[in-house]
Amino acid sequence: MMKTTLDLPDALLRDAKATAAMRGESLRDFVTAAVDARLGAEKAAVGRSGWRAAFGVARPADVAAVDRVVSRDLESVDPAEWR
Repeated sequence: MMKTTLDLPDALLRDAKATAAMRGESLRDFVTAAVDARLGAEKAAVGRSGWRAAFGVARPADVAAVDRVVSRDLESVDPAEWR
């Protein structure tokens, strides 16, 4: 687990602390669940991530074909050449 610092508006932090306390959760657990839910919702709405996002709405077969080519080509990349 990594530690980080967040700057949140005072009212938002008060609401988050109060809601976490009412649920019997720590603020850490509450914020972790909130971020996880937001990321999950965005991934579900977009339905793709990483390089696939550049393709917009593509047919799954087309995405799979491109994925095979990208995967094959990435296997042949020598990391030492990129330093």
